[in-house]
Amino acid sequence: MLRPARATALLLALALAAGAVAEPLPRAVKADRLVVRKQDRTLAVIWHGTALKTYRVALGGEPVGAKQARGDGRTPEGIYTVVKQRKNSVFHAALVLSYPNAQDKARAHAAGVPPGGGIEIHGLRDGFDWLGSAHTLFDWTDGCVAVTNTEIDELVRAAPPGTRVEILP
Repeated sequence: MLRPARATALLLALALAAGAVAEPLPRAVKADRLVVRKQDRTLAVIWHGTALKTYRVALGGEPVGAKQARGDGRTPEGIYTVVKQRKNSVFHAALVLSYPNAQDKARAHAAGVPPGGGIEIHGLRDGFDWLGSAHTLFDWTDGCVAVTNTEIDELVRAAPPGTRVEILP
């Protein structure tokens, strides 16, 4: 059971996060690239060289450092592309990324471990969209990049297959 002070702090954080409403990304935008900055917990939509919109994100449960092996809870670092859009997913919708790339495969091979796969930018698990941006208070994915369901809907519209995705430390 949470202590009253912790419960109050948690409720306040949830209320503040849930109240944050951003301007929607214009429907006509097709991103040049997406840039994830792990240290800042942000994802920026870059269009014509300008960051049009920046989202707060949650990462893998072990966010520091590049993904080394399947199951390590880390979000990869490197240059990837969107290979597929999933509009119906257990996480609402998703952009499937080209992880592992050649460098990831070589690093895993040298370490004698499987590199893993299934890395996505995705929304919230079905039934948890009420969390809104409060989900970013914790790094909770298995190595993916998570945004709200409204945000992933915008990203699916703006980032077709082939869109470059840079995941930086």
